[in-house]
Amino acid sequence: MNAQATAMVLVGFKTPLEERRYPIPEPAAGEVLVRLTASGLCFSDVHMWQGEDPRTPLPIILGHEGVGEVAEVGGEVTDVTGKVLRVGDPLFWDRGVVCGRCHYCTVLREPYLCPNRFVYGIHRSCEHPPHLLGSYADYLLLDARTRTFSLVGCDVDPAVLVAAGCSGATAAHCLEVAAPSLGDVVVVQGPGPLGLFLAAMGARAGARDVIVIGGTDARLKLALSLGATCTLNRRATTPEERRTSILELTDGRGADIVYEAVGAAVAVTEGLTLVRHGGAYVSAGFGQPGGSLPLDPFRDVVRKNVRFLGVWVSDTRHARQALDLILSEPDTFAPIISHRFPLSDATQALEAMHRKEALKAVLLPAGEGSR
Repeated sequence: MNAQATAMVLVGFKTPLEERRYPIPEPAAGEVLVRLTASGLCFSDVHMWQGEDPRTPLPIILGHEGVGEVAEVGGEVTDVTGKVLRVGDPLFWDRGVVCGRCHYCTVLREPYLCPNRFVYGIHRSCEHPPHLLGSYADYLLLDARTRTFSLVGCDVDPAVLVAAGCSGATAAHCLEVAAPSLGDVVVVQGPGPLGLFLAAMGARAGARDVIVIGGTDARLKLALSLGATCTLNRRATTPEERRTSILELTDGRGADIVYEAVGAAVAVTEGLTLVRHGGAYVSAGFGQPGGSLPLDPFRDVVRKNVRFLGVWVSDTRHARQALDLILSEPDTFAPIISHRFPLSDATQALEAMHRKEALKAVLLPAGEGSR
């Protein structure tokens, strides 16, 4: 190909993204060139833009969530089901690429801990060819090890599907390590996309009550539409008032599972007080450093026999679960996508996320973005 792709590039922290053009590469054997039809903004992107993520190489094309169409294929390539990919096929992919050979990939079967794992739009700079390694662009070149999902026959708006790739998949991983049983009480800290998926998945797993704590009424209202049974506004209540409310709902025991989806140490400090003896505390909101906390291991963890679990990103199976959930209820999950911008307005999209005006923004091809 001699054509060029447009990309919005982060060249300096806390500065506007620059529009740059790069040659569109020919895919090598096993690679897939994708034309982006929707690119999601994760709050991790905001942290990277602000210089808060130590992994960020400059310059970089941000964006680890996306849906697209196959533009060119390097030989015969199949998706995870064995379906051969054809030019024009709509496509979804796992954001993380792993080696498939290390101890974590093969023996422990925990590929999200692969030391060789990289993520589009996070780990690799665009300074050198093939350049197009993030989804804030017209095109993205998928590594031959990328696991893909053909969306042929799917008529769901691509913009609605992008959230499955990160927040949805991470939520599915959380439920894999600690899922509610029928009748359990679940607390979710934070009604961002991750917390909203946790509320939805917890409700569908059989939780009796799903309590969401957050500071934005509109997001708390959306949590109720996704399956939450109760919300607590942290701006209108104190930590002790929230704990009292949860104890009253659980006959004085506390929640069976508390999911942290905030990424702030203060949330963990509070969350551990909300878990019942023998319950589980699952922390998944820290995509970057979020501070430290005072912890009394005897009182907060050991005496209560609490399972304190950290969840780092996700695997392909979790992306599949999140994708299937959205495909089964697209209208239910569509409101998570609150804002749409053309690719050229990527900086404005990041600003809207940073100001918490946008719950989740999506970048669309030129001419298709509309707030």
